[in-house]
Amino acid sequence: MSRRMRVLVTADAVGGVWTYALDLACGLSRVDVDTVIASMGPSPSAAQMAAARQAGAQLIDTGLPLDWLAESAAEVAEAGRRVASIAARLDVDLVQLNAPALAAEATFDMPLVAVVHSCVATWWQCVRGTRLPADFVWRTERVAAGLEAAAAVATPTAAFGELVRRCYALDRAPVTVLNGRTPLKLGQAAPHDFAFTAGRLWDDGKNLATLDAAAARIAIPIHAAGPTEGPNGTRVAFEHLHCLGSIDDAAIGRWLAARPVFVSAALYEPFGLAVLEAAAAGCPLVLSDIPTFREIWGDAAIYVPATDAEGFARAIADLAGDDFQRAVRGRAAKARAARYTPDAMAAQMARLYRSVLPAEPVPDPKQEARAAA
Repeated sequence: MSRRMRVLVTADAVGGVWTYALDLACGLSRVDVDTVIASMGPSPSAAQMAAARQAGAQLIDTGLPLDWLAESAAEVAEAGRRVASIAARLDVDLVQLNAPALAAEATFDMPLVAVVHSCVATWWQCVRGTRLPADFVWRTERVAAGLEAAAAVATPTAAFGELVRRCYALDRAPVTVLNGRTPLKLGQAAPHDFAFTAGRLWDDGKNLATLDAAAARIAIPIHAAGPTEGPNGTRVAFEHLHCLGSIDDAAIGRWLAARPVFVSAALYEPFGLAVLEAAAAGCPLVLSDIPTFREIWGDAAIYVPATDAEGFARAIADLAGDDFQRAVRGRAAKARAARYTPDAMAAQMARLYRSVLPAEPVPDPKQEARAAA
């Protein structure tokens, strides 16, 4: 019987990669892969640490800077070398870098799989659409070098993978490994007439300004869960959205139990775990018309041009005022969400891991018999 594979996975406690890493660890444990999570950036909270233990993962709080918040290329290079040292000390079989820039100058003794969940270059292209600022240029160069060092590159959607391929002039598109999510626990609640969104509210890529304008045009509230201040010091305020601040999964589950209209006007969303959580809860979806959402949700969502506040207001009001369509759309979203599970994601990642690992030698029965004689 072959031993279980052991992988080191980088993550951070700031955004969706943390949730992704825990669900991945849960799924991998069921396909004979053990996970060590190396946390970058701000330390995980006590609740996050407990969640990591519950996922069956070993957690190492590295205290190393996040690549997109580091102040210099040298800082990223040193963080990469430290991660490589941790991987060597733990004698893991493989490293999955969810921040590919860490491999730009570090030498790893085992194969690398780079997973691009987002990056400053693709974010800038989708949100700003102008020439990269100088501070983003060196960060992009670090990511490009890291991707080149990886044995395999993956993205959570094919549409985002094509954007990554073009941005970094890759010879081929990354492998698509669709994200999966454990459904949130829902309380008991009657359907209510409100809309809901969740995510990093401070991130311009989430385009909350359009939803704020939409909220001014409708009679029902739009509740928004998530931080309004980012780790880079960015702060936002809204006039018409009802901001709930950062709330935990249990609280989000209670909001989603009422099957509100879930809405996202994102300009940039490589996957969107918050959308998946809402869909799995049976919420109807009103989403920005961007390629990644089209790929994931097909005809299970209503699509609106990303900056069309009037269009979002109309779509939300129409669904909120039609119980039948709201229920039909909610069932369609839930059925589609059933495709995106931690087990499906982990099975795909495990196959990718094995494709880059050295082949195990096949035992020779005759040689074993001679050795036993």
